[in-house]
Amino acid sequence: MFSGIVETMAQVVKIETEHTNKHFTLRNPFGESLSIDQSIAHNGVCLTVVRLDGDLYTVTAMQETLRLTNLDLLREGDYVNVERSMLMGGRLDGHIVQGHVDQTARCIEAKETDGSWYYRFEYASTRDMIERGYFCVDKGSVTINGVSLTVCEPDVKGEKGYVSVCIIPYTHDNTNFKYIKEGTVVNIEFDILGKYLSRMNQLLK
Repeated sequence: MFSGIVETMAQVVKIETEHTNKHFTLRNPFGESLSIDQSIAHNGVCLTVVRLDGDLYTVTAMQETLRLTNLDLLREGDYVNVERSMLMGGRLDGHIVQGHVDQTARCIEAKETDGSWYYRFEYASTRDMIERGYFCVDKGSVTINGVSLTVCEPDVKGEKGYVSVCIIPYTHDNTNFKYIKEGTVVNIEFDILGKYLSRMNQLLK
């Protein structure tokens, strides 16, 4: 379980393909403090540490994870947002994030607006997906590339969903949002509370 408060960025230093899996070796400031089997969110994807080598660590993504997320697009030298799992009894500064990315979204607008940054994303949306809770509500929570954000201007048109977010300069400068531009593919996890309520509504019909 995570909060969507990114700790730092990790750089991909090596990518190995084994059958349908990919092994990502990364470096970040807290790499030496990690342990085998520890869960780390990478661009919002919960992955398990499988190998350690000094300040380097390796995680493995299986085919289904690669299909649903932007991890398959990573190249050596890229930066991902990383967060260790929440500590019980600590403050929940973001919102409840599972680390189970629902799908990818594409940036269709990115601009600076008088000191803050505005981004708009589009994603696939069908009636079935909406009924399962894959949608956004105004002022609700959404996780994009592992960052807990407040929703603004949510919309659905045809089979496309839209969501906008505004971020402060600190978030822009200390996450890989600073690399996002029009056309960039990001990971999106919808609010788990919305998913439960949507599922309950379906069961009670």
